[in-house]
Amino acid sequence: MPIYFRNTPVSEPFTFDSIGNHWVQEHTSRPKGYPLCHYLQSEKGSGRITIQGKEYLLLEGEGVLITPFIQHSYGKETEEWLTLFATFTGTIESSIPRLLGNRPFIFIGKEQGAEIASFISGIVKKYENPPMDVKALSADCYRLLMFLADGIYTHDLLEDSLYQRYVAPVIQEIETNYHSELTVQKLSRQVYISPQYLSRLFHRFLGCSAYEYLTIYRINKAKEYLLTNPRMEVQDIAHKVGFADASHFISIFRKITGVTPLGFRKLN
Repeated sequence: MPIYFRNTPVSEPFTFDSIGNHWVQEHTSRPKGYPLCHYLQSEKGSGRITIQGKEYLLLEGEGVLITPFIQHSYGKETEEWLTLFATFTGTIESSIPRLLGNRPFIFIGKEQGAEIASFISGIVKKYENPPMDVKALSADCYRLLMFLADGIYTHDLLEDSLYQRYVAPVIQEIETNYHSELTVQKLSRQVYISPQYLSRLFHRFLGCSAYEYLTIYRINKAKEYLLTNPRMEVQDIAHKVGFADASHFISIFRKITGVTPLGFRKLN
């Protein structure tokens, strides 16, 4: 059961936080989702996965990519369930959902799954023979992400009129003006609906409220500043990502990541 976890600081735009195959999959439940974008594929046997309250069967050779903080759980459907997987990080990991079209999850069919299994097997072999070429691994990571984004069984939000009319404009506003004084009330007024309805739509399409999306986006931007500007003060980063109060920023950062901003900088 080869499995490898990142043991070096994040220095590349995209890289693997973990990767593995031939894994004896146990039942996993994540009511608040996983903090990183991750891919799971059935290698042998099948599993049942629940995403945002809906159940799907993941047959042998099929896979699913799930974006950060999307509620899900999964467990074996057959007596034995072996999986392969990859989790993604990097200095610009906050851009990964956008690369995937802001879709909460993408299903991969057997034909494409066979190619992905071969691709991941090749990457695992690179980890077996250190020292690794971090730049080559980063390129592999990006290629895999782009390969996954072309999944033929995509849950395509771009065809949904509610998403296009209400959610997409708000996402664009958040990603453009995250450093400004944004609130859910202001964002909802821009698309002429109530804050409660906006958050319901965000939960429906993205698995989180509008406020959670805004907060997570700001924290991911803060991670970029922490890694790319090692001399920038924490209070300056807080202001750059839209927090008026540095202590509130530190509290929210620790709640989401499990460490303080300075602790995150030391770890990376």
